[in-house]
Amino acid sequence: MTQNASAPVVERIDEKHRYAIQVDGATAGFTVYRDRDGQRVFYHTEIDDAFAGQGLASTLVTEALNDVRRNGMRIVPDCPYVAKYLKKHDEFADITDPVTPEILQWLRGERP
Repeated sequence: MTQNASAPVVERIDEKHRYAIQVDGATAGFTVYRDRDGQRVFYHTEIDDAFAGQGLASTLVTEALNDVRRNGMRIVPDCPYVAKYLKKHDEFADITDPVTPEILQWLRGERP
């Protein structure tokens, strides 16, 4: 049996400070960020349980990090999933900055 599922689509939604991944028009998950001095600080990634186990988190983060590179920014991985992803993907090491106490304090003040 052949499924007619379309390829996942990742889009940046600036007004919500997130990248979302859609499958067949449904939002399957997202990763949220805040921008600071040329850095995109990722602090949470979530995939809906209905879409778990399909590799969507990896696809989402790959596309988000590629977008960061295209925009000449740097990555700060406060999100545990993004941090884990970066340990396995050296291709982003040149644009990755560490999470510092200063960034964590700034995030606490920025989150809604």
